[in-house]
Amino acid sequence: MASRRLALADVVAEPHALPSRYLTPEDLVEMFDLPSVETVYQWRRKRTGPRGFRVGRHLRFHPADVRAWVDSLREGAAA
Repeated sequence: MASRRLALADVVAEPHALPSRYLTPEDLVEMFDLPSVETVYQWRRKRTGPRGFRVGRHLRFHPADVRAWVDSLREGAAA
């Protein structure tokens, strides 16, 4: 079975490296090496993270929205 492991370097370096499936909060924790899933939920409450949506009680993120969010962070960073 193929590994689901994602890395921030993959997201930044190659937009096509994101999977075609919707991402979970746990995927974001792994991608961005976050301390916990609670960080993702804090981003959502503060409206600072990638755009997400609910499927029932489950939070999901479209890979293109995560990529757009990473791009916006990079554009805002000092050169």
